[in-house]
Amino acid sequence: MLGLFVGLGLAAEWLMGRLTAGLGQWTAALPLVTTVQRLRAAALRLSNGLALALASAVGSVGLFLVGDWPPLLREIVVGYLLVFVLVRVARALCLFLMTPQDEQLRLMSVRTATARQWSIRLPVMVGWLAFGWVTVGLLEILEFSGPARQSIAYGIGLILVALGLEAVWRRPLPDDLTRSFELTSSSGQRRQTLLLNCLLSAYLVLLWLLWAASMMPTFWFAVIATLLPVSLRLLSPATAPLLASAAPTAPSDAATVHEILLERGVRAGLIITAVLLLASAWHIDLTSLAASDMVAMRLMRGAVSAIIIVLVADVVWRVVRALIDSRIAAGGSAAPPGSAEGLRRSRLQTLLPILRNVLFVVLFTMAGLMVLSAMGFEIGPLIAGAGVAGVAIGFGAQTLVKDIISGVFYLLDDAFRVGEYIQSGIYKGTVESFSLRSVKLRHHRGPLYTVPFGELGAVENMSRDWVIDKMTIGVTYDTDLEKARKLIKQIGRDLAGDPEFKDHIIEPLKMQGVEQFGDYAIRLRLKMTCRPGEQFVIRRKAYAMIKNVFDANGIKFAQPTVQVAGGEAGAAAQRSIEITRSAAAQPIEAAE
Repeated sequence: MLGLFVGLGLAAEWLMGRLTAGLGQWTAALPLVTTVQRLRAAALRLSNGLALALASAVGSVGLFLVGDWPPLLREIVVGYLLVFVLVRVARALCLFLMTPQDEQLRLMSVRTATARQWSIRLPVMVGWLAFGWVTVGLLEILEFSGPARQSIAYGIGLILVALGLEAVWRRPLPDDLTRSFELTSSSGQRRQTLLLNCLLSAYLVLLWLLWAASMMPTFWFAVIATLLPVSLRLLSPATAPLLASAAPTAPSDAATVHEILLERGVRAGLIITAVLLLASAWHIDLTSLAASDMVAMRLMRGAVSAIIIVLVADVVWRVVRALIDSRIAAGGSAAPPGSAEGLRRSRLQTLLPILRNVLFVVLFTMAGLMVLSAMGFEIGPLIAGAGVAGVAIGFGAQTLVKDIISGVFYLLDDAFRVGEYIQSGIYKGTVESFSLRSVKLRHHRGPLYTVPFGELGAVENMSRDWVIDKMTIGVTYDTDLEKARKLIKQIGRDLAGDPEFKDHIIEPLKMQGVEQFGDYAIRLRLKMTCRPGEQFVIRRKAYAMIKNVFDANGIKFAQPTVQVAGGEAGAAAQRSIEITRSAAAQPIEAAE
């Protein structure tokens, strides 16, 4: 009967394989350039393998449960059919992780021979362990004696140890090590390999002895203390093919959410699973705290809970930070200046770093309080004491509180953002970053001001929306003002059509009229409206174009001059100078 339903399960799995053959080919043809594409392809391959295992379960266990069987027969057959299904699931997982037939899709960084060996032996070991578990349980139902069940269990355990020893001693060696075996029998590599095999064999025998002696806490500690470091060591090589990207993009400093969830999440899951297994083996109840518990038991319970809390808080914080950093990086990309998208990104660049700092403080404060509570400390008085201390510190640090509250209202009022040029009193510069109490301003000549929010006062934002730039030029009094107006207007059109400046000019350059009549020049006022921060470059270009166009059209710029009067007044002045010179020369001649 077992053979019949196992055959039905294999037939159902074969039929499912034929039905999903097209899906498997489509999955194999998927691009594997980005991390998301690799994760999607891996998830589809895993789903396909588990679907085949599910088909075998439906074809074997499902069809058997349809019939009406005697209770004892039903329990025996279902137990061994579940062993068959477990073997198929283990086989699907091993093929997913190791993929012996395709090195490109292999998640674990092992050689093809190693992948082929363990993809066969691991399901066999899992199946034998499950077979022994079910058999020993059924022997109790069949009312076998305790010593008989124990002897059979010991025999099943010895066979499992033998399977482990066979896998250890017949594991494939690296190519260079294989050649060293052939060349010399006294090489250091061979001795090292033999020593490692002996240690692994002794470890397997020790595990069997601990299990046979019913020293289960020590047994599970030995298992976890060995498997957990090995699993953590294999974690990075296993996730590297998924996280690697074949796209020629620049590396990013911010970790992605996929990396956090895959690497940190799996690592935290392994550690938490190991801790829970140890707690269960050591009979540590994490949900209750009895008054009769010893201090050591309470400390162990608190330590287990603290490890879980810290790991979960670490994963949550890294995911939140990755999300915020990705939004900050996306907000720093190019956007049309002055557009709604550009304003939104600038706003995010301002608020997200502060939100990240606040979430860090809140998350790890809560995690710390939860750890203290798990360790058995009463956190109620601690919270009350912290509140009293906070009030005392608030009275003693009024300036600090003023700075923080002022900063909150500056941000709520959207007074300035990162990248904007502001001026407040004697401080002016581009906003580089924020903290909870101050803002950093980079002066256009280089100095960096760190200004507390409480000292800012009224803020003049020079980078918001638009700016009107006014210029003044002086021309001579004989200038044709209408001609000058038309030339300046044409210059404004040319600037507005220039690809370098057209996106930054809102209203083109034009002449407003005569500003004033000076001593030697007519002052003309010019005006244009452009994006904030761009007026300086456009103004320089406009001045150069005005100079060239005015020279080409005979319009002269006024210069200060000194005029000397002529005519009768000039002749009289010349005679007076000559008389004075002759009078001064007469005494000199008399003396000679």
